[in-house]
Amino acid sequence: MAEEWILSSSINPISVSIVVGILLILFIWLRKSPGKTPPGPKGVPIFGNLLQLGDLPHETMHKWRKTYGPVLWLRLGSVDTMVVQNAASAAELFKKHDLPFADRKVPDVLTAYDFNQGTLGMNQFGGHWRVLRRICSMEFLVNKRMNETTELRHRIRENMEGWILEESAASLGAGGEGAVQLSRCLFLMAFNLMGNLMLSRDLLDVKDPESREFFDCMNKVLQLSGTPNIADYLPYLKWMDPAGMKRKMMQNLSRTMKIAYRFIKERHDDRNAGKVREKKDFLDVLLEYKGDGKDGPDRITEKNVNIIITEMFFAGSETTSITIEWGFTELLRNPSAFQKLREELDSVVGVGRRVEERDIEKMPYLQAVVKETLRLHPALPLLLPRNTMEDTTYLGYRIPRGTQVLVNAWAIGRDPESWPDPLSFKPERFLESGVEYKGQHFELIPFGSGRRICVGFPLAHRVVPLTLATLVQAFDWDLGAGVRPEDIDRDERLGLTLRKKNPLYVIPQKRLNVRN
Repeated sequence: MAEEWILSSSINPISVSIVVGILLILFIWLRKSPGKTPPGPKGVPIFGNLLQLGDLPHETMHKWRKTYGPVLWLRLGSVDTMVVQNAASAAELFKKHDLPFADRKVPDVLTAYDFNQGTLGMNQFGGHWRVLRRICSMEFLVNKRMNETTELRHRIRENMEGWILEESAASLGAGGEGAVQLSRCLFLMAFNLMGNLMLSRDLLDVKDPESREFFDCMNKVLQLSGTPNIADYLPYLKWMDPAGMKRKMMQNLSRTMKIAYRFIKERHDDRNAGKVREKKDFLDVLLEYKGDGKDGPDRITEKNVNIIITEMFFAGSETTSITIEWGFTELLRNPSAFQKLREELDSVVGVGRRVEERDIEKMPYLQAVVKETLRLHPALPLLLPRNTMEDTTYLGYRIPRGTQVLVNAWAIGRDPESWPDPLSFKPERFLESGVEYKGQHFELIPFGSGRRICVGFPLAHRVVPLTLATLVQAFDWDLGAGVRPEDIDRDERLGLTLRKKNPLYVIPQKRLNVRN
C-alpha cells in the first residue's frame, strides 16, 4: 500500500505543479531579497523596544552589544532604528554610506516655527544646508577668524575667574563653605562667549533685563529639546501633542526669537545709519551673505538668521560647558593627573602670567586630558540622529529608507577592542598616539564624522583646553569637609546632552595674582 501511495502521489500532475510553483517563487524571492535587518532584542506591541531603554539609553544599547553585536536594530514605537557601536562599523558608515545617511531625523519639538528648516544641525540634507555649512566652515569658524577672536576668549575666561570668586564669597557670606557650582560658572562663560562671537555683546549683564530674559528662555528651550517625547516614537499622535511639549516649545522659542530679532533689528539700524564695524561677527556674515546662484538661496531670510543665531547659542553653550565640567571632574577624581597637568602648566607658562591659547600646542598632557575627557564623556553620546534617504545595504544588512541611524559614540569610546582598560581615566594613553577627534579616527568621534560632523569643533578645540588649564592654574581647590577624590561621582543625566547628574561643587582658593 505504501508503494502504491508513493507512486500515485509522485505522478499527480496537480501536486507536482503546485510544489514546483512554490519552489520557483521561493527561489526568485530569495534571489531578489535585499537581505535582513541587523539583530536586536524583541520588543512589545506598539512600543517596540522603547520601554526597555531606561533613563540612559546609550548605556542600555552598549550592554546589548554583547548579545547582538556592534550593529543593533531596534523598533522605538513605530520608528525603525539602527545603532552603530564600534569603530569598524562607524568607519563603514562614514566612509561608504555617509551620503545616503546624511539626512536628519527631527524631534517634533524642533519643528516649532519650522525651526529645523533654518538650522544647520537639524536641517534636511540639501542646498540650504550646504549654504549654512559653507558659511560656518569657510566664513566664520576658520583659523583666520578664530585667531582674530583670541583676545576675546581670554577676556571671557578672566570674567569666569571673577564669577567663581564672587560665587564663593556669596556662599561664605551666607554661612556656607564657599563652595561653587562649577557648571553654572562654565555655562555663563560659554554663553557670554557665544554672545560676543555671534553679536559682539555680553548677554549676561545683570543690569540688562533683556539679556537675562534671553538666557532664561534659552535654558527652557534646551530643557525641552532634551526631554523624551512620545510623539517622536508614535508619529500618529503628533497632531495631539499628548505631552504638551510642542506647545511649551512654541511659547519659549517665540520669546527667545523675539529677543534675538531685536538684536538683528538693532544691527540693521546701525548699518542703515552708516555705522561701520571694525571686525565682523557672525551676524554680519549672515546679513551680508549673497548666493552664487548655483546652490541654495541667494540670501538668508531674516527668520532664518534669527534661527541660526539661536541655534548657535544652543550648540556652543551647552556642549562646551558640560565637556569642561566632565574634564575637571575627572582631574579632581585623579589627583596624579591633576598634578601632572599643573606641573606642565608651571613648566610651560610659569606662575607669572595666565595661560594663553598659544601655550596649548606646547602642552601635550593638556591635549591628552581633553581627548580622554571626550572619549569617556562625549557631550552627545548618540550624536545627532540621522535618517536614511534611500534603501541601503550596509554590512550585508537591509536598511530601509526612513530608518533612524544612531552612532553610539559613548559606547565606541568604551570599546575594549579599541581602548585597553576603557573605563579608567588615563590621559597617558594619548601621549604616544596619533588619534585625533576630528572625524578621521573612528574610535574617537565625539563630534561625529563625514558631511555632518559638528561644525563647531574648531571652537571647542580652543575653548575646552584653555578653560581646563585656567581652572588648574588659577585656583587651588578643596572638595569640602570629609570629601575624598574617589567620592566624586560620575553619574550621568541624559537630556539634549549628557550632563553630570549631580553638579560638581568645589571650593576655590585664588592661586595666581597676575595682570595680563
